[in-house]
Amino acid sequence: MSEEKRTIGYICPVCGQAVIASRTAFQLAAGDSKLPCPCGKSELSFHQTGDRCEVTVPCLFCARDHRAVCANDALLRRKLLALSCPASGLGCCYVGQEGPVFRAMEKLEAAVDKLRLDDQTDSRGAFLNEVVMGEMLSELKDIAARGGVKCACGSADYGVKVGYSSVDLVCARCGAALRLSAAGPDDLDCLCARDTLIIPGKKA
Repeated sequence: MSEEKRTIGYICPVCGQAVIASRTAFQLAAGDSKLPCPCGKSELSFHQTGDRCEVTVPCLFCARDHRAVCANDALLRRKLLALSCPASGLGCCYVGQEGPVFRAMEKLEAAVDKLRLDDQTDSRGAFLNEVVMGEMLSELKDIAARGGVKCACGSADYGVKVGYSSVDLVCARCGAALRLSAAGPDDLDCLCARDTLIIPGKKA
């Protein structure tokens, strides 16, 4: 029986190329490891701290490194683990099964291509996709009108923070947030298929 492989992907902020590689679950869990871009000017790193792993990701969108701590169980077993840039709301690193990671990277590359095109034509708007964002906010309003937005802490009061390519629903009581991607039509289809949205809630 072959050892389970994990696929890792990010986009180099220096050369702009997608970097995708495979590591065995053992390699990721055994100790610190790095995934450098072939251009040699950026790298993604994993630092093990017991049952958790600190991931440092070079970000194309804000040109800074992001650090995220995740449970090894999620890193080694989840179908798709996404780490996002807080400034843009877009994914900057994916870890998981090969198929889901490749699909997520394709969506990310398409978003990056659109950003580059907008920059060249000087037409970047307030949102990555203005039509999708407008429809997302309209659908959210409909779900909320039906009483479909709640927090796991029991509160039904929440605020909405609209980003460049995402929408955060923030519980007014405990401060927990649920992030909804609003980068493309697939995200809108996903939202339209849901009757309720549950903010995860924070433990006291």
